[in-house]
Formats: sequence, structure tokens, C-alpha cells
Amino acid sequence: MNKPVDFRELACQECRSADLLGFDFSMAFQPIVCTRKKTVFGYEALVRGLNGESAGSIIERVSDDNRYRFDQACRVKAITLAAQLGLDGILSINFLPNAVYRPELCIRTTLEAARENDFPIERILFEITEVERVVDQNHLVNILQHYQHQGFKTALDDYGDGYAGLNLLAKVQPDIVKLDMGLVRGIELDTKRQIIVRSTHAMLQELGCRTLAEGVETEAEFNFLRDLGIDLFQGYYFARPVFEALPEVDFSKLS
Repeated sequence: MNKPVDFRELACQECRSADLLGFDFSMAFQPIVCTRKKTVFGYEALVRGLNGESAGSIIERVSDDNRYRFDQACRVKAITLAAQLGLDGILSINFLPNAVYRPELCIRTTLEAARENDFPIERILFEITEVERVVDQNHLVNILQHYQHQGFKTALDDYGDGYAGLNLLAKVQPDIVKLDMGLVRGIELDTKRQIIVRSTHAMLQELGCRTLAEGVETEAEFNFLRDLGIDLFQGYYFARPVFEALPEVDFSKLS
């Protein structure tokens, strides 16, 4: 007797592949550095074309019709590549909250990919960017809380350049909050941004969130932010993203 077709399982299998998107893509990886321990905290997976083309060239092909499938395929691609590269640490994956209709269903493909690749879910960090407008913020809070309950880590990306801000932090506690690079750029010369970042970092410490400064490109930026007590960093000062590989970090810059 033939086994009945499980259409939910079939749907998840289809979401694992980029074939039905009409285009394929790959990933580059950029390190996140913990300066206090002088170690690589993890790597962020960044969408690229199959020949290393920019993320923009891929994102522009995403529409309302394929947003969900693209989001699911990104997760599978990132986990699979990370496992193949022997990534030891946190794997940071950007996700599209508007692509998640029910978190308990939309997470199944991710869980299956993690299981197949023997990649611990507690080492997966989901980043939600503030620059994607989410009309129903309660839905976003539900997604983040569900992911945390499953054992995933969560992060709020681009903090200071988006729609959610303080209101979202009042409802949910992400593990990490990433300061937008607009706040970081040339901060050693800008008193106003210094005040904003100093106050934000102090607030996040009280909330139990770790501050991550992204887009750090110069020694002066790094030194100022490190002196504030921030110990998680990402940016060209440490390493540029590398296509389908894990770049090394020159820790001599941290002394």
C-alpha cells in the first residue's frame, strides 16, 4: 500500500531548493569579532550571486510572489554552507519577517536543515533588520519569541535606522542589538553620535542585550567604541566578506 502524501512535508521540501525561485544564489561570510576574548564570535551569512555578485542583484529579484520561498532557501543555503566550511561559532542569518506567516510552521525547514547538517540550533542567530517595515509589530514579537523558545538566538539589526526602535525593545529582548553603521561611521569626531551610542549601549546593558557595532572601518572608530565597553564588532577593519569561505581575522589589530 502506498504511503499517503504529506503535503506539508512536500511544501517544506520545495522550500529547501532555489529551483522554483527561477534563480539561484550563494553566500559570503563576514566574521563577528569578540574583542574581549580576542576570538571570532561567529559569521554572518550574506547573500551573493553564484559568481559573487552583490546582494542587491539578488534581492531585486525577490517579490511578494517568491519572498517566502527565498527566505526559506536562504536559511537552508546558509546552514548547509556553514556546516561544509566547518563554521565553529555563531551563524548569523538575516530573515524577512514579512515572509513568515506562522513561525511554528515556517521554522520547520530551518530545523530540518540544522538536523541534517548536524548544526546546533543554539548556534544559529536570526537577525531582523529594522529597515523592513513590519505593519503588525505584534506578529514580529511573536516570531522572535517563538524562535527564542526553540533555542535560537535573535538579533535586531540596523538599530537606529528603522521603524521599530525602542517600541520593539520594550516588547522583546533580543540577544544582540546591532548598531547601524550610520551611527558608527566617524563616531570619534561626532559628539552627538557619541552621546547617542553611549546612552544606547548603557540602556542595552540594563536590558540584558549585547551591543554589536557593525560597519567599523577604521582604527579610530574601533578604539572609541571599545573604550565605551562594546566588545562585539563587525566591519572591514577586521575582515571583508569572503565568497563561500570563512575569512581570517588579524587579531593584532585588537591590541
